[in-house]
Amino acid sequence: MKIQTITSRDNPHVKAIKRLTQASSSYKAAGQVWLEGEHLCDAFLKAPLQLSVQLQKIIVSLSAKPHWMGLVEALALQGKLDVACEALVLPDSLFEYISGLPSSGGVGFVLSLPEQAGVIHKTARTLVLDRVQDAGNVGSMLRSAAAFGVTQILSLEGTALLWSPKVLRAAMGAHFALHLVEGLQAVDIVLNVPIYATDVHGGALLHELQAAKKISNPCAWVMGHEGQGVSQALLDKASTRVNIKQMGQESLNVAAAAAVCLYASA
Repeated sequence: MKIQTITSRDNPHVKAIKRLTQASSSYKAAGQVWLEGEHLCDAFLKAPLQLSVQLQKIIVSLSAKPHWMGLVEALALQGKLDVACEALVLPDSLFEYISGLPSSGGVGFVLSLPEQAGVIHKTARTLVLDRVQDAGNVGSMLRSAAAFGVTQILSLEGTALLWSPKVLRAAMGAHFALHLVEGLQAVDIVLNVPIYATDVHGGALLHELQAAKKISNPCAWVMGHEGQGVSQALLDKASTRVNIKQMGQESLNVAAAAAVCLYASA
């Protein structure tokens, strides 16, 4: 593994990483994803070997180098890292300059962007995101999906970009347990499992469906825009429209609603 020490902000590697940390859509043009922080980087290293992304660069601060380089070199010896992977060591102040976090632990990875094959697994346990705009909500739903046995995320145009830094941080490593397809239209959602769409204006009550054991598994759940809900085009595709009964003021946000629904069908 090639190890390079960098001390200048004008270095091309530093400039490229800074761009990845600043703009949520920059990963698409660069074909690279920036992971930052001890938890995310550790989650990637522990992910299954069939993961469709490659570790291209390891960036560590000088103070974090002993721990992370020792770990990475051990993985390289085990054949778990690509031999082309390179390591960049930065002074702590320069790492803070490129960092997108107030406390990063001095480590970040540059990954290859998974190829958008667009292959939809039609019988998979699926979560469909319909124009969910808040990155924190999207990341939280990916975490719930991974926790409750969902294996596929289908994201429609208008949803926060799945590999953006904010969604990656909010998902806390859930990306590496899921098949992700983004940039879809409603017409692309063609599945061979029942589709349940949340609908605050009506539909069957979730707790009644659960009590009657009428929630299929596998199935697909559709969660909609924070204000407008699920689009009519997707409501029309749904096998069942589902409403979550609330005891007081209707105050569940979309991420909380997704967790409730996914738990009910797990």
